[in-house]
Amino acid sequence: MPGPLKTEAIVLRSIRYGEADRVLHLYTPLRGRLAAIAKGARRARSRFGARLEPFFLLRVVLHEGRSDLLTVTSADTIATHGPLRDHAETLDAAGRACDAVARLFETPEPHPEVFQLLVTELALLSGDPAHASPANALAFRLKLLLAAGFVPQLSACAICGAGEGLEGFSAAAGGVVCGSCASSAFALDQESYDFLVAALGAPLAAAPAASERALRQVERAISDTAGHHAQVRLRPVVGSSLRVRALAN
Repeated sequence: MPGPLKTEAIVLRSIRYGEADRVLHLYTPLRGRLAAIAKGARRARSRFGARLEPFFLLRVVLHEGRSDLLTVTSADTIATHGPLRDHAETLDAAGRACDAVARLFETPEPHPEVFQLLVTELALLSGDPAHASPANALAFRLKLLLAAGFVPQLSACAICGAGEGLEGFSAAAGGVVCGSCASSAFALDQESYDFLVAALGAPLAAAPAASERALRQVERAISDTAGHHAQVRLRPVVGSSLRVRALAN
């Protein structure tokens, strides 16, 4: 029977609704993405205060009724991630991270590893603006693809299995391809290949450095994979991040 649901949650998005309410898009460890309404949240004396803003990590109680839209009955703050709002680049990076999670994991299917990955990413962005880099954002997205089951084949040609001469990438084939199988692939430099391998194996806080050219190739590999296998279009990172940094400076 429907009833109360107690869970931790990250606020992916907060939308004004009606005269005083908010509709929240939440990501939870065991229930995936949920939508909930916080009634009266925009009133001056609301019991929710300012807790329902994007990027907050909360401990919430939700009431499950017959509708797909749950009702927030209480919310306690675990982390505000306030410092990331102090810099345009960290604010932008946090928004793109939440957006990528929302697009790739839009159902209530449980993915606790995705929840923890997003908690880690928001904490990194809050702790040090240097993490608001295209390299970090792409490493984050690669790990999301891994959690979604769409991680590209990197150890050998995705078509013929050759372990050498890997110089292209094909989302349709499922990953890197060798020169003999590269007719329908785009060129992938060695630096780009090295980034893909290193970023998957390294902690999120230790995303490897790479040139802008390599990062653009990596982003194309990630975007093509998400588009082909999940029919999801991810917001661009590399060019957008550079523009945000330029405006901030």
